Amino acid sequence: MNKWLIAAAVTASFGASADEGMWQPYQLPAMADVLKAKGLEIDAKSISKLTEFPMNAVISLGGCTASFVSPKGLVVTNHHCAYGSAQYNSTPENNILRDGFLAKSFEQELPAAPGSRVYVTESVTNVTDKITQGTDKLNGDAYYKALEAADKKLIADCEQDDGYRCQVYSFHGGLEYYLIKQLEIRDVRLVYNPAESIGKYGGDVDNWMWPRHTGDYSFYRAYVNKAGKPADFAKDNVPFEPKSFLKVSAKGVSDGDFVMVAGYPGRTNRYRTADEVQNQFENYYPAAKELREQVIALIEQSAPEGSDARIKYESTLAGLNNYAKNFTSMIEFYGKSTMLQDRRATEAELTKWINADKNRKQQYGKVLAALDALVKKGEQHQARDMILGYFYYTTMPATAERLYRLAHEKQLPDMEREPGYQERDMKRFVNGLESIDRRYDPTVAKTLAMELLNRYAALPASEHLAAFDAFFGIEKGIDAAKLSKKLDSMFANTQLGDKAVRLAWMDKSLEEFKASKDPMIQYAVAMYDTNEKIRNEDKQLAGDLMKIRPQYMEAIIAYNRAKGKPVYADANSSLRVTYGNVKGYSPKDGMYAVPFTTLEGITQKDTGVDPFNAPVAQLKLIKEKHYGDLYVKSLDSVPVNFLSTVDTTGGNSGSPTMNGRAELVGLLFDGVYESIIGDWNYDDNTNRSIHLDSRYMLWVMKYVDHADNLLDEMVIVK
Repeated sequence: MNKWLIAAAVTASFGASADEGMWQPYQLPAMADVLKAKGLEIDAKSISKLTEFPMNAVISLGGCTASFVSPKGLVVTNHHCAYGSAQYNSTPENNILRDGFLAKSFEQELPAAPGSRVYVTESVTNVTDKITQGTDKLNGDAYYKALEAADKKLIADCEQDDGYRCQVYSFHGGLEYYLIKQLEIRDVRLVYNPAESIGKYGGDVDNWMWPRHTGDYSFYRAYVNKAGKPADFAKDNVPFEPKSFLKVSAKGVSDGDFVMVAGYPGRTNRYRTADEVQNQFENYYPAAKELREQVIALIEQSAPEGSDARIKYESTLAGLNNYAKNFTSMIEFYGKSTMLQDRRATEAELTKWINADKNRKQQYGKVLAALDALVKKGEQHQARDMILGYFYYTTMPATAERLYRLAHEKQLPDMEREPGYQERDMKRFVNGLESIDRRYDPTVAKTLAMELLNRYAALPASEHLAAFDAFFGIEKGIDAAKLSKKLDSMFANTQLGDKAVRLAWMDKSLEEFKASKDPMIQYAVAMYDTNEKIRNEDKQLAGDLMKIRPQYMEAIIAYNRAKGKPVYADANSSLRVTYGNVKGYSPKDGMYAVPFTTLEGITQKDTGVDPFNAPVAQLKLIKEKHYGDLYVKSLDSVPVNFLSTVDTTGGNSGSPTMNGRAELVGLLFDGVYESIIGDWNYDDNTNRSIHLDSRYMLWVMKYVDHADNLLDEMVIVK
């Protein structure tokens, strides 16, 4: 591995004019001139220091981003990021998901959904040499296990400090590895979420669309024990006092202003091969879109609107709908684009460049062909893997499988157990079991199971698993009545629907599992050997990919550096910074989308019917032009949402949008429909992120929900 090559390639890219790139904080000092010219007013070096302002105010929720906005651990994030906690605390009689919730005192704050966490990143250390040491001659399963063992050792050493969660992240396909240490705050409480008719205004209709008028914000609070250490929920815990927090701007931003976003973007795939692109867009996305839409329809049919079952599945439906629309956009814009042809042309140029030099040819000449062969091997069981992956939504079979696997893993010393089953994972394991109570309904689950089993049965015989077929009695095809009766019996007779029973199974022996009469436990026992065989095959393939992909990325970096093109690591859920300007765009010929929406747009869309049913009190304020001190003369109103050129993706939801002084001017919550394909292929003309304007959040808090206690707690810059 050529570390100099990576550093040089990254530094060389900073002269690029486009706002492409999700940069690691340590890279930012080298960008100081570019950032200053764009509008950054604070020292770029401060953004690279994770224990200093503003980066130590930016936190992860484990899937979304958030930030501290008060000295008392007050956390702001997106409404859709806190959606699960509002849903968890909702009942048909007290539906705070629908009606909203505001705690007027610390005592009124509600425990967030089980497993909710606040992670504060404190250090990032390059551990590439420690991860890959002594692995040059290893391949496949041996290579995978060697890296996993080194990974677990580094994590165990890191987590000797109580209250911390550590993880090793792979960058550039495994060319570099970084150990990231985060303070893990376990007592998280829901403080405030606006009514769904504000926080999710426009619903799935407006999702990924512009113009947008969504108040996508909610507030949590982080709590620790009296010694200031992370602890489980307890009444005598106290609010966490962060080292710094963001001031909230009531001035906001204007068209053309500099903005930057710090957050934890999930995954991008901008360096995938042409064959991977073709399979994803022509096979995987169409099939996944169709299956998601069917699952959505079945949940809605079997869980009537307003029922307790529907409330339990609202968070699941929101996630399913989000990505169904995401996949629709992916497919649509792939069909209109030349992405595949461009990727193949780039690979041809890369191959030509490699072959033009004897040393390059010796080093990289066979890499692309070897990578393509492994990728093709990994796609063999794609249809089956997708169906069985969605079997997760039936809840109880997957729960039983995890419990039985835990019993097996407990036979091993802790350091030899699989990640997810070590002692460090047990609190999360318990939280996962606890959360099922508010996210599961047996009627819905049985309906989904029937659909998925019918799809599985239709697969070619070569894709069938003998143990799975035998357990469900479908070796010779499906007898619908017989299968329905079996599923009825499984979901009716399992005891895993009881939280106490689920938790008790964490301490059961293998013999107790094998002797159990619970039908879900019997399913897990019947499938264990088959699942273990598949897991071992997956490790073999993963090890081979982990060995070859870094070589491919090293070639890509060297090639791009030679051409002076940007090189940055794909997003991987680690802390990144991206920058840009407030700016509209032209989604199609003859149309220009302005960068701001206003309060009046809410009334123009409003029908009084979900999802365009703003609160009556809000509509009255807008009609009366009650703007208060948040009025913007150039817009003749209060701004609601705005567009910018920052480069973001899923996981960035809830990220603080900051101005040049690192004041919070908004919350990143979405991208435009045309930019969804940006996970694979960046286009400066259409890449636009959508932000909640801080002025709209403050307006709703002050005039609609009267959240004066929170406004007084925050520092508002006027």
